[in-house]
Amino acid sequence: MSNLASEVALKDYLLANDDKYRELASEHKRYEVRLSELSCLPYPNEEELIEETILKKKKLLLKDQMEAIATKYKTSVTSH
Repeated sequence: MSNLASEVALKDYLLANDDKYRELASEHKRYEVRLSELSCLPYPNEEELIEETILKKKKLLLKDQMEAIATKYKTSVTSH
């Protein structure tokens, strides 16, 4: 199995079996949708620009937390 395929399989497994990972992924997706909406605005106001910056940082934090869960799971599986 390729590395990419194993990463996808791990993500699918965690989405199905880890409540915290699933919650983080759902929130990450909501931020992604809102960022997409903001990026479509032809002339965003200052509030929207600030919201975009904050959402990008929050989205990155969620991604880091999701990666930490995946790494912890990989470590626990390989150590057994």
